[in-house]
Amino acid sequence: MGDYRIKNLEHYFKMYKKSIRNPRKFWSKIADKNFLWDQKWDKVLEFDMLEADFKWFVNAKVNITTNCIDRHLAERGEKPAILFEPNDPNEPSETISYTDLYHRVARLANVLRDQGIQKGDRVCIYLPMIPELAVAVLACARIGAIHSVVFAGFSAAAVAVRIQDCEAKMVLTSDGGYRGDKIINLKSIIDEALEKCPTVETVLVVRRTNQTVVMKRGRDLWLQPLVDKASPTNVAEIMDAEDPLFILYTSGSTGKPKGMLHTTAGYMVYTAYTFKNVFNYEADDVFWCTADIGWITGHSYSVYGPLLNGATTVLFEGIPSYPNFSRFWEVIEKHNVNQFYTAPTAIRALAKESLDFVQKFSLASLKVIGSVGEPINEEAWHWYNDHVGGKRCPLVDTWWQTETGGIMIAPIPFVTPTKPTYASLPLPGIQPALIDESRNEIEGNQVSGSLCITFPWPSIARTIWGDHQRYKDTYFTMFLGKYFTGDGALRDEVGYYRITGRIDDIIIVSGHNLGTAPIEDAINEHPAIAESAIVGFPHDIKGNALYGFVILKETGVSRNHDDLAKEINQLISDQIGPIAKLDTIQFVSGLPKTRSGKIMRRILRKIAEGDYTNFGDISTLLNPEIVEEIKNNRLV
Repeated sequence: MGDYRIKNLEHYFKMYKKSIRNPRKFWSKIADKNFLWDQKWDKVLEFDMLEADFKWFVNAKVNITTNCIDRHLAERGEKPAILFEPNDPNEPSETISYTDLYHRVARLANVLRDQGIQKGDRVCIYLPMIPELAVAVLACARIGAIHSVVFAGFSAAAVAVRIQDCEAKMVLTSDGGYRGDKIINLKSIIDEALEKCPTVETVLVVRRTNQTVVMKRGRDLWLQPLVDKASPTNVAEIMDAEDPLFILYTSGSTGKPKGMLHTTAGYMVYTAYTFKNVFNYEADDVFWCTADIGWITGHSYSVYGPLLNGATTVLFEGIPSYPNFSRFWEVIEKHNVNQFYTAPTAIRALAKESLDFVQKFSLASLKVIGSVGEPINEEAWHWYNDHVGGKRCPLVDTWWQTETGGIMIAPIPFVTPTKPTYASLPLPGIQPALIDESRNEIEGNQVSGSLCITFPWPSIARTIWGDHQRYKDTYFTMFLGKYFTGDGALRDEVGYYRITGRIDDIIIVSGHNLGTAPIEDAINEHPAIAESAIVGFPHDIKGNALYGFVILKETGVSRNHDDLAKEINQLISDQIGPIAKLDTIQFVSGLPKTRSGKIMRRILRKIAEGDYTNFGDISTLLNPEIVEEIKNNRLV
């Protein structure tokens, strides 16, 4: 493998200029020198921004798992690929070498084929953060099946929507999962979801918690006996560069979740490149990304990015507060973690606890610390930098999205000077632009606007599964010829970018992108509720929390509000998952609306935040008097 690590600031600017001046040559060189190909490409890139049509490494042939596993076997077969750290610190951790991983992936790949899974079939994976989750992802990729991982905190209804949308043929799940001191019955959630999913023919079940579960004859099979009988070798399916690799669902600001489709070669090249540079990965480093593989961060930086670079990656089943608030720091010391990548939500929660939890463990092995999921606030940045990084580890504040596949804007450790709350400079190949309300690009520095990307990068999502028009409408019609991120940003005097938050109706809560529309739909199903509106408001731990404004039908007016609030959150939990519950529910007689019937969420956001200044001109509202009424009854 060539070394494509950026060495210093001068080297960064040189590489960045090359990547912008001739993107095709830049990415072709990286792809050529650092990966095994079954067939090289005819053309590096074909694209049409207006049609949202992107093809990288056209007609190349490759399998991503050959690059993640097979090519490392000769030189580092006995090196740890995965260090599994279970939920319970008293349960021994597990070390899986690259050779072990090859055999485990091969066996599961053979099981999938034996069960009728073929190239192009969709496989839904609903598993806790155990080795079988990473193995399942790689086994699907090995045979050309399209994996769709669903975070094992989603409800049966939310799982069913995702399975139905991609028409999955198989589900991999477990009897249950551990989460702190709780046991989650994952199999029963799948059983409920599958009542509405006729395309699923087979369910393979991993034994994790040893709960008693119902096994449906002719559909459900325990996985381990099948794996035990399977051959430990497997020849990888040769894939086209643009063959689908995975579908990952993200919240839509309206309607059902969006199944973002990522393809094989471009995603492989970009995740490998960004992993090595953003984390300054060197041979024999131990890397730990705390994100669940159910999210894009886990896909790109727990599984694919590290393994493509022959790294050792930590998989953590637990939570940062169990059995106490030392858990993260204990794991770092135990495994001599060199790069640690987590979310601001976790940092804020841990920063509220005694420093003794951190200081009793040695964090001397750390070289780089990272932040992901949402912009990190200054207080959390300093706590993380000072007490975890010891003021000696660069803090890489990374900005990217499910749709982008990999990190887009971030400091490069020991290269880019860091600045609290700023994601800093774009990575090579990434061409950001700020756009004003007149849809014109804003030149120069010390400016703010809507953040767009003006040129495709290799890991850009190719479409929304089954709905390319929605993909075009969501990302490419607001600012023609550009990818619209949905985020606002400012650019400071030296060109550093700071992400200022979502512009659309997506709210980031504890690092999870939650669309307001699906939550409102769930609430409005309650028989006592006429209408609802959800907004985000600042929260010390979560970054944002959800505030619900709810109008009752006449039949619900006399109901106890506390009981109704519990029922509303139960509905949300059942339909979406506990992550989408409302922190505050205010019952109101009306909502501020324009004469065309549009809810003025801007006003509701300000009320939820307790900011009563500058509501703007409310005289044009259909019901301006409602603003005062809601404000006066705001729940603190």
